[in-house]
Amino acid sequence: MAQSYEKAGVNLEAGYDVVRRIKKHVASTNRPGSMGNIGAFGGMFDLASLGYKEPVLVSGTDGVGTKLKLAFAMDKHDTVGIDAVAMCVNDVLAQGAEPLVFLDYVAVGHNEPAMVEAIVAGVAEGCRQAGCALVGGETAEMPGMYTEGEYDIAGFTVGCVEKSKLIDASKVKAGDVLVGIASTGVHSNGFSLVRKVVADAGFQYTDKCPEFFGDKMIGEVLLTPTRIYVKQVLEVIRNCDVHGVAHITGGGFDENIPRILHEGQGLEIHEGSWEILPVFGFLEKYGNIPHREMFNIYNMGIGMVIALDESEAQKAIDILAAKGEKASVIGKVTESGIVDIR
Repeated sequence: MAQSYEKAGVNLEAGYDVVRRIKKHVASTNRPGSMGNIGAFGGMFDLASLGYKEPVLVSGTDGVGTKLKLAFAMDKHDTVGIDAVAMCVNDVLAQGAEPLVFLDYVAVGHNEPAMVEAIVAGVAEGCRQAGCALVGGETAEMPGMYTEGEYDIAGFTVGCVEKSKLIDASKVKAGDVLVGIASTGVHSNGFSLVRKVVADAGFQYTDKCPEFFGDKMIGEVLLTPTRIYVKQVLEVIRNCDVHGVAHITGGGFDENIPRILHEGQGLEIHEGSWEILPVFGFLEKYGNIPHREMFNIYNMGIGMVIALDESEAQKAIDILAAKGEKASVIGKVTESGIVDIR
């Protein structure tokens, strides 16, 4: 027992308990190429086992942001790990990469093994959805940095794509259609504004708002985890000539879809060609946010956009539907140089 360290607020025994608790969750994410086990100094992966000829590694890192404040308020910690995975793997997917490994970082003020296990169980669930292995991570106990019951979580992923199949948006052209894939809600961006809207409107996260959410609590709806699109979109990429992929995160339509365009190109988005989820109506109404501005902040019901030739659009939609995804043509690439939502 390191009694001096414990007097400083760090419980080593709790840390050992966390490792024991999370081993089964980590093991559940093993996939071809996984090497080693939890407890090693570094996570390993055998890239040669996958048979790439010219492998390109694509990496991404992200966190969950102030959505964590809702997890604290609701005392619900088993979904934010999914969010952490989703924000990373959906980004590398936009380059056509298959996520292979994931590492998480959880920082707490006081180590509560059951809470940390719930967080890591969510990470493992996200990894299973994405088909990547959880090969390592860190749980840091830092007294004085976080208040009781609070923490931060971030993640890092590495994916791989054959060089000849890298999606770099070089093929995006005017006339390409945009296939939008439905989101599950706000995902993990814009929660500083979400929290302000809820507070300014006088709501608690445990309140209900039947007008928009029926019998569900506001916090329950807002904590819906980010959709992970990896397996579904990779299937489209394998079967269609995909020109570009955009992950709709912070900055909504205006910032993210133009990232796959060339200079001088623009977008024509047809509102009404997909379902705008009730949560966005709630935020627009109670935040008094101009409707057009909502598209510059939130995903508005579209979590991922695929650009491809019009002749392949229905094929892509059918593949996504077979994987359980709602998808539709939401617009097209133009030569206007602007984002026109009509």
